[in-house]
Amino acid sequence: MRIDQPWLKTEATQAVCAAVAAENAQVFFVGGCVRNALLGEPVSDLDIATDALPEQVMELAARAGINAVPTGIDHGTVTLIKSGIPHEITTFRKDVATDGRRAVVAFSTDVAEDARRRDFTMNAIYARPDGEVVDPLGGITDLYKRRVRFIGNAENRIREDYLRSMRYFRFHAWYGDQSQGFDADALAAIAANLDGLVTLSKERVGTELLKLLSAADPAPSIAAMRQTGVLGRILPDSDDRALALLVHLEGNSPVSSIRRLAALGGSGQQEALRLSKAQASHLAAIRTAAEGTAGAEELGYRLGEEQARDAMLLRAALLEQPLTPCFDDDITRGTNAVFPVKARDLLPGLKGPALGTALKKLEGDWIASGFSLSREQLLSSLR
Repeated sequence: MRIDQPWLKTEATQAVCAAVAAENAQVFFVGGCVRNALLGEPVSDLDIATDALPEQVMELAARAGINAVPTGIDHGTVTLIKSGIPHEITTFRKDVATDGRRAVVAFSTDVAEDARRRDFTMNAIYARPDGEVVDPLGGITDLYKRRVRFIGNAENRIREDYLRSMRYFRFHAWYGDQSQGFDADALAAIAANLDGLVTLSKERVGTELLKLLSAADPAPSIAAMRQTGVLGRILPDSDDRALALLVHLEGNSPVSSIRRLAALGGSGQQEALRLSKAQASHLAAIRTAAEGTAGAEELGYRLGEEQARDAMLLRAALLEQPLTPCFDDDITRGTNAVFPVKARDLLPGLKGPALGTALKKLEGDWIASGFSLSREQLLSSLR
């Protein structure tokens, strides 16, 4: 079996492979690029595994005139950049000891050992630079059956890195066959190791959850997270009942992980997931608007098109109500509306707090009129 895709044949990528293999080192593409190529999905990151040691990779790259960055050289990873394309090169590894957050590893010369330390069988498929597929653990069968399965003993894999519990649900949302359900051994192992989740950095947890919520339909995975106890551990007081309806209501709207996170609710989401200021601001704005009574036009005017649409979709899901057929048009109309009265129009008659109060009243009247009242009509109402 071979993979045959444009990214594999680029001159830059083949030059990187040739440089690393210059002294007869083994060179394999691995992970997402191979998995997605076999599934016909887009490929973004290029990960390469080799038996060459990181210092050798640096030396070989220099010899070939390729820029080498020691991005994680202590862990065996060097990034080679050719023609602007980054290639992450990692020496074969085997685990020596783990504490659930990070592993102590030793370098290896055996691709099968490297495969056994990975998380899921579908991520342990390799390909040579000519596209020939190498499958040490039989992951291709699971991949084509869309079956997300831990390598070896599920509990052992989870205890090596407790984030793998969340990664399991994320990979199931993105690559799993929802009709087959979830692997019983995986769910049991995850449920038995909930305490390990609290040892993870909140940044890692937040990043993983947002990636999961970006899948086409994350609702089944989130429901399974709730049933195993994972959701309650990472996001206390959350409730996923509105999520499936939200996904249905979204239709062709662009996917928004923050919108979907807002549907889950929960205590202290910003702190629990270490959201950025922009993410937290967006989350708070649409959740507050969704729980309010302002219509689509007013939300478009006050929040802008993106946040107004998020708020209207979220409100409909939380209240289990249909969207009005013209809500998109109403949002656009509100987004484009411009309040016709300026502060200078009320000077010098009004100043200070009185000026602010009058402007707020006029703006409210204008919004209530469906943005139809003119400047003259609004000003005349104050006389």
